[in-house]
Amino acid sequence: MTNAELQQLTEQWSKEYFGREFTHKVFFNKRLKTTGGRYHLSDHHIDINLLMYTEFDLHNLRQVVLHELCHYHLHLLGMDYHHRSREFKTLLAQVGGSRYAPPTSKRKTNSKKKWHYICTGCGVEFARQRRFNTQRYICRRCGHKFILKN
Repeated sequence: MTNAELQQLTEQWSKEYFGREFTHKVFFNKRLKTTGGRYHLSDHHIDINLLMYTEFDLHNLRQVVLHELCHYHLHLLGMDYHHRSREFKTLLAQVGGSRYAPPTSKRKTNSKKKWHYICTGCGVEFARQRRFNTQRYICRRCGHKFILKN
């Protein structure tokens, strides 16, 4: 799919789902890795992650474009366009857009927990991604210190 075809589909979906024209540009952006798309507040254009189309189907691409169009139309109407706002959530549910983009092959989905700690008092074990100073912190259950287990 080319950028021109994406532009045409976006204009069509904007009329169909929102009843409003999409008068700005939409592009595929190969540099996006962890997001499905991005709406730019300054010039109102939309970037779409190319992997949303190449790794998934047209249905998923439509959901991501509808998500970004929700930001677009709410911003131009002067309403709250943030993810947390009630207006955004209700409009997104009405048009059937996706709240989150599915994980792509470029996204790291699982982080390795490489530091394992044990409490010297109660024996509780837990794993962390980042190491911490065992002399500085104590267990909140019993007040004893931790030891690093490898």
